[in-house]
Amino acid sequence: MEERRDVWTAGEAYERYMGRWSRLVAGEFVEWLGAEEGGRWLDAGCGTGALTAVVAVRGRARRVVGVDRSAGFVAAAREAAPAAAGFVVGDAGALPVREGAFDAVVGGLALNFLPRPGAAVAAWAGAVRPGGLVAAYVWDYAGGMAFLRCFWDAAVAVDPSAAALDEGRRFPLCRPEPLRVLWSGAGLADVVVAPIEVPTVFGGFPDFWEPFLDGQGPAPGYVAALDAGARDRLREALRAALPVGPDGAIALTARAWAVRGRRP
Repeated sequence: MEERRDVWTAGEAYERYMGRWSRLVAGEFVEWLGAEEGGRWLDAGCGTGALTAVVAVRGRARRVVGVDRSAGFVAAAREAAPAAAGFVVGDAGALPVREGAFDAVVGGLALNFLPRPGAAVAAWAGAVRPGGLVAAYVWDYAGGMAFLRCFWDAAVAVDPSAAALDEGRRFPLCRPEPLRVLWSGAGLADVVVAPIEVPTVFGGFPDFWEPFLDGQGPAPGYVAALDAGARDRLREALRAALPVGPDGAIALTARAWAVRGRRP
């Protein structure tokens, strides 16, 4: 199957597809960090600003800057930004900031989409002061992200060539040991990796299926490339495979792996 570039440009479509779940994980992540309040934070690969907002409000940051290469995402993030948050369009893998400018650099659900994640984490480490925090989280695509696991299992059953696009296969980084190695390799100390799990409850099959039609991200990008017949076959395979409750709701869970370390 032809390789496709992942599309991340439309804030509203992203919110329907992933944003509602990424906000839940962002809250748990900031609680897990337990960072001191009042610091200077940078959110690398901020997307539509879910983590930036949580850092500003629940992390009580004095200032938090969100950086993302998607102008559409940055525009969406600015619309509902807390007073302490600001956003710029830029490369999360090569931050345009001075050495030691921040108390913490964090990244939510972005690291595996960067072309050089090792170089990115090294840049993040350089952007914090000595003793500063560098932390991130990524979805457990291989096993713990249930709604995507259901999607790709159904897609491969209908079209075996879809296996090449499965994020569980594409992103081996999104597991505890590779994350630990990445953080240690950037010279960070006191490295800890932990799971974060949140509920993903869909009101019914349309609530599950329709966000896959908006083209934002690998799975929706795959759906967008299908002809009408193949798309219908995938839809019905998913409908048959999902655990639907008596009220029509589809109750699943999503797990992310979180990692943190400090600059010596």
